Amino acid sequence: MTAIARITLLSLVMGLSACAVHRPPEPGLPPIPPSEPSTTPAPSPTSPGTPSAPIKPSKPQPRTSASFAPPPGGNSHWDAKLGVYVLDDQTNTFYRQRTYYRWNNGWSRAISPDGPWEDTDIHGVPSGLGRQFGQ
Repeated sequence: MTAIARITLLSLVMGLSACAVHRPPEPGLPPIPPSEPSTTPAPSPTSPGTPSAPIKPSKPQPRTSASFAPPPGGNSHWDAKLGVYVLDDQTNTFYRQRTYYRWNNGWSRAISPDGPWEDTDIHGVPSGLGRQFGQ
């Protein structure tokens, strides 16, 4: 048998064996829904006159970021909207990537929450802070 005939025969056997492995769904089981999003709304599980269950409160915001380390030794929480840690014990003081930012009628930054503070403009702060406070 030539090499081309062997390859052809092997391809045919492999192709047909894939068909033999697939079993049709058993009767009585519900069909599997398509994986792509549907454009039609899902039917409501309750009838129109029945009151629906109360809406669950949203999940609490994480205390830390998955991308940025929290400030060392300070009480803070992650604000995803601003993209920084907010220091809990200092007003308008923020932290991200080893830098502290402070808003006091203008922006300043430092490597310590106690300063020394260096004046900066909106371009020297994370973008979420610039949008929130403006200048």
